[in-house]
Amino acid sequence: MARDAGPGAGPGAGTEVGARGKWWPLVAITLGNFMLIMDVTIVNTALPEIARDLDASFTSLQWVMDIYALALAALLMAAGSAADLFGRRRLYLLGLAVFALSSLACGLAPDPGLLIAARALQGVGAAAMFATNTPLLMATYTGRDRGVAFGVWGGTSGAAAAVGPVLGGLLTEGLDWRAIFLVNLPLTVFAGWLTLRTVGESTGRAGGRVDAAGVVLFTGFAGALTYGLIRGGEEGWGDTGTTLSLASAGLALVGFVLVERRLKQPMFDLGLLRSPAFVALMVAAVVLQASAFPYLTYVAMWLQSVLGMSPIEAGLAVTPLAVAALVVGVIGGKLLSHLPPRVPVSGGLLLVGSGALLNAALVDGDAGWSALAPGLAVAGLGVGLATPVLVSAALGLVPGERAGMASGAVNTSRQFGYALGIAVLGTVFAARVRSVFTDGAAAAGSAPETAAGAPDPEAAGHAAEAISGGHAADVIAAAPPGPARHAVERLAGDAFVAGIDRVCLISGVVAVAAALLVFAVVRDQRDQRGQRDGARPASGPAGRAPGAPGAPGAPGAGETQSAGVAGTARVAGAAGSAGAAGGAGAAGAAGGAGGAGGAGGIGSAGAAGSPGAAGAAGGVVGAAGPGGVAPAGA
Repeated sequence: MARDAGPGAGPGAGTEVGARGKWWPLVAITLGNFMLIMDVTIVNTALPEIARDLDASFTSLQWVMDIYALALAALLMAAGSAADLFGRRRLYLLGLAVFALSSLACGLAPDPGLLIAARALQGVGAAAMFATNTPLLMATYTGRDRGVAFGVWGGTSGAAAAVGPVLGGLLTEGLDWRAIFLVNLPLTVFAGWLTLRTVGESTGRAGGRVDAAGVVLFTGFAGALTYGLIRGGEEGWGDTGTTLSLASAGLALVGFVLVERRLKQPMFDLGLLRSPAFVALMVAAVVLQASAFPYLTYVAMWLQSVLGMSPIEAGLAVTPLAVAALVVGVIGGKLLSHLPPRVPVSGGLLLVGSGALLNAALVDGDAGWSALAPGLAVAGLGVGLATPVLVSAALGLVPGERAGMASGAVNTSRQFGYALGIAVLGTVFAARVRSVFTDGAAAAGSAPETAAGAPDPEAAGHAAEAISGGHAADVIAAAPPGPARHAVERLAGDAFVAGIDRVCLISGVVAVAAALLVFAVVRDQRDQRGQRDGARPASGPAGRAPGAPGAPGAPGAGETQSAGVAGTARVAGAAGSAGAAGGAGAAGAAGGAGGAGGAGGIGSAGAAGSPGAAGAAGGVVGAAGPGGVAPAGA
């Protein structure tokens, strides 16, 4: 039964509501989750229009995509611990407010710099929303209602990832690229109003604290590393700014390790890294996001700026990945729970790598949008196979009291993987486009029929930068009519495809290598955590297990919440359920018969006494991209 704060109720109030109104809290929470995941993918199809309208460079477009995921990754675990301390509903509402204001700022941004700053603020709001989604659902619903709630939540997350590119195309083509951000305003207002009326407040374990030093140092590390990688691709690796940025990232990482080792309640327990299998899963989370999604940014730009497709058509062209991931999650949820974790994780990475390599092989200068479909579909199968199992596999490798921290770490790794992928692959893409275009321009300059219209080396370099930033049509239009223009048009297409080919090749090789690593290192650990925690015999009235859920609105006796947890982990003896939040998947054990489930990193734990509930509810894919974020997401 849902707990409802009721109209006008103060924080912490909770009343039982009838069956007709108990799902309104689910609407309020899933709406916020839908928006934050959609905002990863909705931008892709608008990038060429943003580039033209704001005269944005390729580097600026990288930051428009990257800064959102970077802020989300850097603050996710900290937001989870802050929510436990200060109130989850309170932080969720604050996240909605920040998300709304930053979306307005994005929609009104007059230049790339302000758009990037507003996107960073959006990521801050998204982190607060993402970290509180699942804890609020855990506190609001119990029993079968909880399984239904998580199933719906995971399904809408997958839908957000799939709908994002198409909706972005519709809004960009029908209205303006600014509409992709302004559409968030009425949605956040409605979600906030509904949250105030229907969602009760809940907090975590008393005596917790926010690891402020860890947050600052990890954010500094992630930001400096990403900036250094992007600047290195633009200014060169010997550039002073690049060197200083990468050195700062190293110092921040060392500082983070030293701080986390000293704290009694660290944001991340470094002891978890003593497990090679856990490290392999962290690597898998980074590589999955970095290999499956960043190259779609350049694909969307190619479809529009080179092939001349509309934003709507470009959005539809890249949906095979999201649709395939969603289908696998829905159909295979129960089946995945019965496999050793290394099989779906390594198999999924292998498919993601194969899909990327297929794109590298099929997409050439003469290819159309249909050449993408096979590779994207194969990669989508891999995303749907690997993503739901990542968190539950990590939970099987750590003690029960570290389950929430482990899930938060995996989800942070996924977001950071997307940001890192944009930075690294973007640098590779731009360098490849420049190399192919300038070499081709030099060759055209030596040919009699095109020599008059061939750009000089400096002009060719500027043209290559414009092409990689989505301005291919402008470069072609600036060339003299006749053979020279046709040569530039062909060269621009070849250069763009060469860039896509290179990033797909790297993505594929890295994903296959990660698949082999996971298969070699990760073993079937599903029962190990239960062995470490010890089987607790049922006790108390009617055989109630120690750690069974407590009173509504409060953690159960056996419920643990770690600092930096973007969610809740419950271990309830032989009849317990285990859930991991922060947009994380969850593994359930219901009387020893529950299935492990998760979807796009977003899944539901099986309730005690509901055999297989986790597999059924968590079998809905929740992220077909970055973030879950898949997109998702993303």
